[in-house]
Amino acid sequence: MSLPARPARTPRTAVEVPSPSAREDHVAPSAPPPLQPDPRLYNEDLAPAPERKWGTYSVFALWMSDTHAISNYAFASSLFVLGLPAWEVFLALLAGITIVYWLMNRMGHAGHRTGVPYPVLARASWGVYGANIPALLRAVMAVAWYGIQTWLASTAVVLLVLQVAPGLDQYNHNSVLGLSTLGWISFMLMWGLQAVLLTRGMEFIRKVQDFATGPVVWLVVLALAVYLVVKAGGDISLTDSLTGLSGGEQARQSLIAVSLTVATFLTLVLNYADFARFTPDHRAYRRGNLIGLPVNFTAFAVVAVLVTAGTISVFGEAIYDPVKVIQKIDNPVVTIVGALSFIVATIGINVVANFVSPAYDFANLAPKYLNFKRGGMITAVLAIVVMPWKLYSSALVIQYFLGALGAFLGPLVAILLVDYYFIRRGRIDVDALFAADAAGEYHYRKGYNPKAVLAFVPSAVVSAVIALVPAFDVLAPFSWVFGMGVAGALYFLVSRRARTTGEIPDEIIPSQVGAPVENPAQGLEQVRVTAAEGA
Repeated sequence: MSLPARPARTPRTAVEVPSPSAREDHVAPSAPPPLQPDPRLYNEDLAPAPERKWGTYSVFALWMSDTHAISNYAFASSLFVLGLPAWEVFLALLAGITIVYWLMNRMGHAGHRTGVPYPVLARASWGVYGANIPALLRAVMAVAWYGIQTWLASTAVVLLVLQVAPGLDQYNHNSVLGLSTLGWISFMLMWGLQAVLLTRGMEFIRKVQDFATGPVVWLVVLALAVYLVVKAGGDISLTDSLTGLSGGEQARQSLIAVSLTVATFLTLVLNYADFARFTPDHRAYRRGNLIGLPVNFTAFAVVAVLVTAGTISVFGEAIYDPVKVIQKIDNPVVTIVGALSFIVATIGINVVANFVSPAYDFANLAPKYLNFKRGGMITAVLAIVVMPWKLYSSALVIQYFLGALGAFLGPLVAILLVDYYFIRRGRIDVDALFAADAAGEYHYRKGYNPKAVLAFVPSAVVSAVIALVPAFDVLAPFSWVFGMGVAGALYFLVSRRARTTGEIPDEIIPSQVGAPVENPAQGLEQVRVTAAEGA
């Protein structure tokens, strides 16, 4: 048997090896691996906003929901009753709210560009774990006020129920842990209504406030103002002092009014990124802030003072609680409509000022297990546990507990703003906010920035001492100014070596977090293009 013939050998030829440059021309570069945020720092609610639907009107409605509160109404009215002429009340409140407007725009810039909520933004200055310190301080205060506002709204429910069914008054005179049976039922009803609203998410909250919580109160207070001015026959003075305050004392009280107006809104200045992150461009939050704060807040104060001045002429006494004004009119329809409107108003301010922030703050503690809804339910449950009617009934608790926490707000705001504007010049690595490894830009020392702590502790002590120690009563209304000034200066001094120079950019910061795509490289490029077009 013969073997098969061996095939002929092909002559060797030289193989041309592409040069490195040729390989680069013909071989597509490999895409970077998808960014995997650390589960200890990330969930979908904390990620950069995937949708941005909060236009100018939504931001304006946000401020209507917040400013149309019984507490703001009473504050403006009390200044008038104290002895400031009406025009001076308007001027002081306008000056204070203009400062608030400026601060909101500064914080809004950071929130809009990064697209992340306040506790995540705070990681840049406090560290990825240290941010829980300012977040929890804000959350504790919000929980207390969330409970207080819910209870105040429940008192309007009691008024409404007794107007419709007077026979139920028998259940309004016992006491179970400080509340009557009717009081408990009303409180839990308000608690449940808010829980249903709040667990639907931020987009649902936006829709509700756009069409309900803001506009409805305007209709009621305007109707009250017209009714009382007509009843008084136009006999209302906007230039006289009710108590004959001297010129010097009027000036002092006006300065206090300016300062207290700012202090009242510092809670929302601190966590304004929670809302600005949803705006499509810078104009949306700036215009919404302008209409909702200097314009709307001052106009609401004008109406509040007109109503209060009208009660003096019509009822012979100054009444600066709108619920009591409604009771004085003694008309069942007016009582029912008024009570319903202020219930809606209280829900509005509770959502804006006291729910959204702690929902994010608690979610930031354990993002793997807590999202926005679960953080919100923790807020709601704790609001019952603190028994807010007891907090509110104790002047000592209000002064020392909530007053001390309030004194911390100025330093917290200062650290965030100084870090963003003067140290980083707006250059935030959003992806690094979700990285827990030791090499991460915001890891600092074991996840905490000691410079932020060093700036915060002494400034908070200074602010709290001025706010709470009787020897400093004259300066107490301005405690936030001292706290903010000391914290800002200290943080700048200890961080100045890390300063960045250059103009502060306006475009949205691109991020791969929270927006999975098939090709991460293409996804990042698309975010850059979208941001550039939006700018």
